[in-house]
Amino acid sequence: MNKDKKPQQNTILDIAEALKLSPATISRALNNHPYVKEKTKSDVLKMAAQLGYRRNQMASGLRSNKTHTVGLIVPRISMFFHAEVITTIQNALHKHGYNLIICQSNDLLSMEEELADILYASRVDAMIVACTLQATDFTHFDKLVNSGIPVIFYDRVPLNSYPVTYIKGDDFRGGYLATSHLIETGSERIAHISGKLISNLYQDRTAGFFKAMEQHQLPVREEWVFHQELTHENAKEAMAKLFSGAVVPDALFTANDVTAIAALEYAKENGIRVPQDLKIIGYSNDPRTSIITPALSTIEQYPAKVGQKIVEVLIDQLKNGDHRLELEKKPYVIPVDLIRRMSS
Repeated sequence: MNKDKKPQQNTILDIAEALKLSPATISRALNNHPYVKEKTKSDVLKMAAQLGYRRNQMASGLRSNKTHTVGLIVPRISMFFHAEVITTIQNALHKHGYNLIICQSNDLLSMEEELADILYASRVDAMIVACTLQATDFTHFDKLVNSGIPVIFYDRVPLNSYPVTYIKGDDFRGGYLATSHLIETGSERIAHISGKLISNLYQDRTAGFFKAMEQHQLPVREEWVFHQELTHENAKEAMAKLFSGAVVPDALFTANDVTAIAALEYAKENGIRVPQDLKIIGYSNDPRTSIITPALSTIEQYPAKVGQKIVEVLIDQLKNGDHRLELEKKPYVIPVDLIRRMSS
């Protein structure tokens, strides 16, 4: 016996022979065709399971020009916001008969470009993308757009116009709410740690910060506004600079929760009382913000609502077959809310 010989996979012909039915009837039963009797469908499904039949999705997709798969490219699956969005998308798509292929770009443009090519070659019916922070040119998605494949950008979207659907949080309002809250609690010397302004997220959140400061006629110290990669280490370095002078801030708005948590850690290590000496508010409502001490105020982005809107729009585009009218609309903007906790 040749041990290297692969076991032969059973086909529709094997099911047809076992049940004494035509291959056409078997195919229709497997595809849940309305003209096939329920008993026949049941018999076919039982025999298919018994014989270990596996449907060839690729061949089926080539015949119908539909694979019932949706590709998704995300910077990092480990990020709480994206993890919640992905979970919602996958569960909702499954109810509509679609599978989700999840890819991680590691926030690298080269990887995003490669994944776009791979998913296009895999004949996905649609694409969902949270762009890398490096992306300024989106021509690597042109082949999908030009082929009429629906593409939705969410959260991180291009600063310039690109012919796909945008679904994003109200980041300007989030920045405005966070800063206004700090002002309303009596703070006047407010610092801001944000991401690099190549991203719509940080442009909008920072713009909201400046708007609130302007409306309340409070000065903004340039040396207290940081635009940097939002890491734990960078946050602590920024805090060291903020508290090295004779005049120090009495409040801090950070553009994500990772930075807020690092700022709180620095405060504890250096005898800065929160919120008595320094009020802190972050952004995203990461689960950790509610369990640390003191619990961190933040901005709720409602990732489940973002995921639900993505699927709602995508299914509509897939059903209609022509989403050009959809692209003429303004971006879908998901509202955000202030979550006040002990840190402010």
